[in-house]
Amino acid sequence: MMEWSDRHCRYFWRLIAPQALLYTEMVTTGALLFGDKPYHLDFHDSEHPVALQLGGNEPDALARCAELAQQWGYDEVNLNCGCPSDRVQSGGFGAYLMGEPKTVSACVQAMRNATDLPVTVKHRLGIDHQDSYEELLEFVQTVAEAGCRHFVVHARKAWLKGLSPKQNRDIPPLNYEWVYRLKQTLPELTIVINGGITQPQECVEHLQHVDGVMIGREAYYHPWHLRAISEAVFGKQNLLSQPEIMTEMVRYSKEQLEKGVKLNHVTRHLINFYQGCRGAKQFRRYLSENAHRPGANEQILVDALALVEQAGVDQKESA
Repeated sequence: MMEWSDRHCRYFWRLIAPQALLYTEMVTTGALLFGDKPYHLDFHDSEHPVALQLGGNEPDALARCAELAQQWGYDEVNLNCGCPSDRVQSGGFGAYLMGEPKTVSACVQAMRNATDLPVTVKHRLGIDHQDSYEELLEFVQTVAEAGCRHFVVHARKAWLKGLSPKQNRDIPPLNYEWVYRLKQTLPELTIVINGGITQPQECVEHLQHVDGVMIGREAYYHPWHLRAISEAVFGKQNLLSQPEIMTEMVRYSKEQLEKGVKLNHVTRHLINFYQGCRGAKQFRRYLSENAHRPGANEQILVDALALVEQAGVDQKESA
């Protein structure tokens, strides 16, 4: 979810699903150690529980970043061993590390020595010609020996050669049974399933076999689905309505503008909020055409919301 699940997006998601564990976009060790630390690490208190997801393959660098995660107040630090992008491959981390379980083990051990936070790993079923459950099990067992007790498993393999990152999200077939089998084989570990999951009932069914469910791009393309998923998993609660959430996002937008943040850096995450609702097209178009303009302020969002409200009024009048 690089360049997607930033702090503004996570603030928005938290309003929809108060009990979910949120993950940052993957941040490389180099970006943290040599870049703008507050830019990459700052987050709103309401985001808790929130995990910092790291990309890297050097134990010392990852240990230093794990220390930063604890200093900044994160609840978990996660090592990404699943991203198949060309940039990540060339750096020797992400999904590439599925072929280097001993390196991952050393990284996890160094991170655990540097922080009291839970150190978790997100990974695939395998890469390239790793085609057996036994190879997947060996990877998990090797990393678990370093003290990792929590694995997030994207239930597809990744082809590092021949498929683009987008294709790697769709073409390799899903194999949920292997993830279930991991939990059966290693019941002492926390196993979370990821990949192709979009519906509340799917989450409920997966939770009969594993300990958790991670939702990825579905949360971005259809953010309001998070509400139905949250209610299916955690039960119905007294949660904010769509209008109440947007009222809060108007307030948040104004607050961020006062800190020098551009409006479209917030509103780009809201584009799909009314997906499937009357007025959604007008809402998306208005934000897309106006939120990036010089001097754009929270009134742009207010005006976009008025289009949704008017579409609802028109529907009632025509009924």
